[in-house]
Amino acid sequence: MEERLRFVEDFNSGDWDMAELCRFYGVTRATGYKWVDRQAAGGLEGLQDRSRAPRNHPNAVSSQMEDLVIGERSQHPHWGAPKIRARLMRDQPGSTIPAESTIGEILKRHGLTVNRKRRRTTRAASQPLAHAGAPNDVWCVDFKGWFRTADGSRIDPLTLSDAYSRFLLRCQALKAADAFHVQPVCAAAFREYGLPVGLRSDNGAPFGSNGESGLTRLTVWWIKLGIVPEHITPGKPQENGRHERMHRTLKQETASPSASHQRAQQQRFDQFREEYNHQRPHEALGQQTPAAHYHRSPRTYPERLREVEYCADWEVRRVSVGGQMRWRGDNIFVAHALEGEPVGLEPRAEGGWRVWFNFYEVGILEAGALRIRRPAPIQKEATEGDDDLR
Repeated sequence: MEERLRFVEDFNSGDWDMAELCRFYGVTRATGYKWVDRQAAGGLEGLQDRSRAPRNHPNAVSSQMEDLVIGERSQHPHWGAPKIRARLMRDQPGSTIPAESTIGEILKRHGLTVNRKRRRTTRAASQPLAHAGAPNDVWCVDFKGWFRTADGSRIDPLTLSDAYSRFLLRCQALKAADAFHVQPVCAAAFREYGLPVGLRSDNGAPFGSNGESGLTRLTVWWIKLGIVPEHITPGKPQENGRHERMHRTLKQETASPSASHQRAQQQRFDQFREEYNHQRPHEALGQQTPAAHYHRSPRTYPERLREVEYCADWEVRRVSVGGQMRWRGDNIFVAHALEGEPVGLEPRAEGGWRVWFNFYEVGILEAGALRIRRPAPIQKEATEGDDDLR
């Protein structure tokens, strides 16, 4: 400031011309004239440093657009910048929508973001879901961890989703996590959406058992419908990562805090399913909704099941009470879940028999053995992980 003030005073004295004065102070003539003009217009304050920030921001977000961003966040507290931007692009066609980073800054400026603790992430395997190349190739079923409503009622949410489109087919609070309560929900979904090719689950009841066959009453019913039961490797929930990620969103939106009673909690589940399928943009689907990628299965649900049939050259035995079949004068245990059902025994070239229930391989009965051993599991190839379902 002092240097600039002396420059202006020397110039106003008339003893120096501009060129000489600028050479003496080591500045350009443009700078010299600028100092003189600023001092004449604003006095001493005119010689202060000025902000170099532009006076006008042609790309600045309007207050109206900022209000829309805040409004979307208010309606959907768990949506981040990518989903908010996708929703605005759909609802505001023709408008200039801010970038994701800009929307993130708007949310941060208004105190609407929460810094999350960084967690170690594991790669979610896309196998054996890699073959879900179209809707209804694979459905995923599981129980979201139970919790209690405000009145103390226990809630066991059963969820059913399509692996390809992420479409949430069912989200139902059940009184108990058993086949008696699960089967009617599955039947209702089959009537509404048709039959999938396969149904993927964990190994816990009522979807799996510790027996050699791994079958339960529920999976036997699926097999009779022509649905392939698929079980993840025990202790590896990442093999069903898409469904597990949906559970995290379900918990955020509906379970914290819980509703006052079971009916109110089910209303939350129904509202969540409607929004998740038809409104919530999905990053893995190009910010489109699951409903935009799902269609009903062409395989209709049969109200009456046909009797299982086998090849004419196979041996057929009916499993008795206790899960056993009669074979060569001995009782061979098959599975409790197959009581009353016929099983087929296919001769093996290397000796013994391969035991089938419909298309499902129950196990192998060696010649002279009194026990069916489970077939060796198929080795899963290492593949790229599932996308992060933010």
